[in-house]
Amino acid sequence: MPEPRLAAGVWVAAYMARLRAAAIPVYVTAKGDETAGAVLVKSATMDGSATCFQRSYDLTSGARSWVVLAEGDEREVDAAIARQREFDPDLWVLEVEDPRGRHLLDEEGLA
Repeated sequence: MPEPRLAAGVWVAAYMARLRAAAIPVYVTAKGDETAGAVLVKSATMDGSATCFQRSYDLTSGARSWVVLAEGDEREVDAAIARQREFDPDLWVLEVEDPRGRHLLDEEGLA
């Protein structure tokens, strides 16, 4: 049986609260569909480089995990995000800014 999913807007609000509690700045750069929008998380290390994560689902087990969509030069990562937004206008894009690269996506409950 598939695991129940939170509405995208609820997940985004909870994720942002967790980041803020850890004193990690986060911004919504594109607001997606409140219910079913997919979420991209861009982790910018403030040195010109970034990594963009997207949620992936294992079709057999239903397990969710975060995988790298793009990484490297921040402009190239931004271009990859723009391409995703071209064909998915319901997409959420969050930008996490932390020189140490903390994004908390590997913590329990955020898959």
